[in-house]
Amino acid sequence: MFRTRPAPALAVLAAALVAAAGCSSQGGSQEERQGVDTPELTIAMITHEAPGDTFWDLVRNGAEASAAKSNVTLDYSSDPEAAKQATLIRTAIDKDVDGIAVTFAKPDALQGAIDEAAEAGIPVVGLNSGIEYWQDAGLIEFFGMEERLAGEAFGDRLNEVDAGKTLCVIHEQGNVGLEERCEGLEESFDGDVERLNVDGANMPDVSSSITSKLQEDDEVDYVATLGAPFAMAAVDVVAETGSEATVATFDTNEEAVQAIKDGDLEWAVDQQPYLQGYMAVEGLWLYATNGNTLGGGTQPVLTGPSFIDADNVDQVAEYAANGTR
Repeated sequence: MFRTRPAPALAVLAAALVAAAGCSSQGGSQEERQGVDTPELTIAMITHEAPGDTFWDLVRNGAEASAAKSNVTLDYSSDPEAAKQATLIRTAIDKDVDGIAVTFAKPDALQGAIDEAAEAGIPVVGLNSGIEYWQDAGLIEFFGMEERLAGEAFGDRLNEVDAGKTLCVIHEQGNVGLEERCEGLEESFDGDVERLNVDGANMPDVSSSITSKLQEDDEVDYVATLGAPFAMAAVDVVAETGSEATVATFDTNEEAVQAIKDGDLEWAVDQQPYLQGYMAVEGLWLYATNGNTLGGGTQPVLTGPSFIDADNVDQVAEYAANGTR
């Protein structure tokens, strides 16, 4: 299994904090927080979630688990359009929340709102997207995966199976993290790579675009999707068209884990979205209550990448069914 580059202290810290969550109730409702003897905080989490993308269910589940144990009210909102995401950040500022956790998929569009939060004295952490930009943007912490590194690991894996030509399916144009995944794959993979941009908010478009490409180019022997729902669409396309291409993906959900068990999906790169949501809330809580900055404010806390494949999928399947992997 591919392992992340060294960040042992951060990895141990992340594991310890999540272990603590296993001993506490789930969710973020007032009833579930009764008896928690910590200051009451409100934390806004604002993501670029697109409707129907189950990846974000895992992020939110992790955030709610952390909120439940720490007397935190979680105010979750999302919009795939960067301008609207910036508006949500400004709404959180107007509510005078105690902290903001934000995905940073399109940094330029969000920078003004991030600056306004800083001016209001509200700490902001990043998660999931924007690992190359979080420090320059003024965020105090970041929780996620080095996207380019993950892409390189994917390309190395393709080399191991002697892949010839890979289709890299990008489901959101302008998302820096997705672009970096394809760039990393292109850098390490010895074969040919072609990028295919699709509208991830429109699953019929995803399916038809992949179908057209596979029908016109029989040299494509691997389809690399950048999210689990799009992997499942590609799996269906391969079955329906009779293509001999193999599908592998970044990111997971319960359906993708089952597809790996069934042999329909070759592997998935796991960035542990539940952990990203959990640690983002935990990081803000620790900052507010004890002045801690995870990673010292200079290093991201890495949550991936690793591979889930036929060799280890049974270890993950139970947690996937619980909505935590």
